[in-house]
Amino acid sequence: MNALELNSLYKSFGSRPALENVSLSVPSGSRTAIVGPSGSGKTTLLRMIAGFEFPDRGSITLNGQTLVNGSTEVPAHQRLIGYVPQDGALFPHMTVADNIGFGLPGKTASKQHRIEELLDMVALDSHMKRRWPHELSGGQQQRVALARALAQKPRLMLLDEPFSALDTGLRASMRKAVARLLADAGITTILVTHDQAEALSFADQLAVMRQGRLVQAGQPMDLYLRPHDEETALFLGDAVVIPAWVEGGIATCELGRINVHNTSHRGAAQIMLRPEQLQLSSQPQERVEGCLGVVTECDFGGNTCTLTVELKTPSPARNGLPSNRSLLVRSPGINAPMTGSTVHISTVGHAHVLMAAKV
Repeated sequence: MNALELNSLYKSFGSRPALENVSLSVPSGSRTAIVGPSGSGKTTLLRMIAGFEFPDRGSITLNGQTLVNGSTEVPAHQRLIGYVPQDGALFPHMTVADNIGFGLPGKTASKQHRIEELLDMVALDSHMKRRWPHELSGGQQQRVALARALAQKPRLMLLDEPFSALDTGLRASMRKAVARLLADAGITTILVTHDQAEALSFADQLAVMRQGRLVQAGQPMDLYLRPHDEETALFLGDAVVIPAWVEGGIATCELGRINVHNTSHRGAAQIMLRPEQLQLSSQPQERVEGCLGVVTECDFGGNTCTLTVELKTPSPARNGLPSNRSLLVRSPGINAPMTGSTVHISTVGHAHVLMAAKV
């Protein structure tokens, strides 16, 4: 069952279109991440779901209730949607307890009990309720903002880049904690972020936006391994994109013969591999597809190295396709080949045939 349905949403600011024909279904209890470069329309879409903006055309439905269509516009305060902005937006003149309890109905005693529950839910000690926002760390402020959003028992939680101001280590731990908390509570969640790694690790469903349009949506693994086009592939991470001739489920290219997902395609194409699909060895094994290259750069990252490998003595074009250049390869840091060494390059898994970009 889908909790949220977005149907053919359009929005313009003046003569500039911000959203064009955006449709998306968000399953109940799931976590959806919306990613895209600056100006892609992702924040406008989130604000539209929250009720801070209204579409020029289209409809939004939540749990069977129409929030927006041609004749209905439910205001933000009646939608029962939680919203956590990037900076937390805590009231500086209120204590933690007053921030969390803001808008809670009931008498003081019942409100205090609910505040204690919410503090425990977001893993904050009860003694912190008397602190002021400026006395909290960035991670603690985000937990308070989340508790305040949870106080209203929302039907949907919207997170607008809530981890972007945090340090790298804290950001990862907060992301995991928030994902676990929302999953345990069974709350449908939408995260807007420009961080691809954050989106891939947080979400059950990933939606990629570009120039106001929804380019592709699906499970994170599917989008990572099978993006529609080269721009989406490169946005979601490092990618090796090379020309090939594809026929019978096999791509023939400068790396040899590689199986592809798109078995029905025939003809010249661009194929994509992720750097971790390329494997290096010092001695090529007999009858193993691949080619030779020279390691020209090594970006040491501890447990993993990102290597630049220049193809050695490029072969003539195959099937009229030009030969390629340097490749990015990920290798375990403990036994990464040295710069200047000659290596054999082979591939694992399937390559993906890219479509031409539509946006």
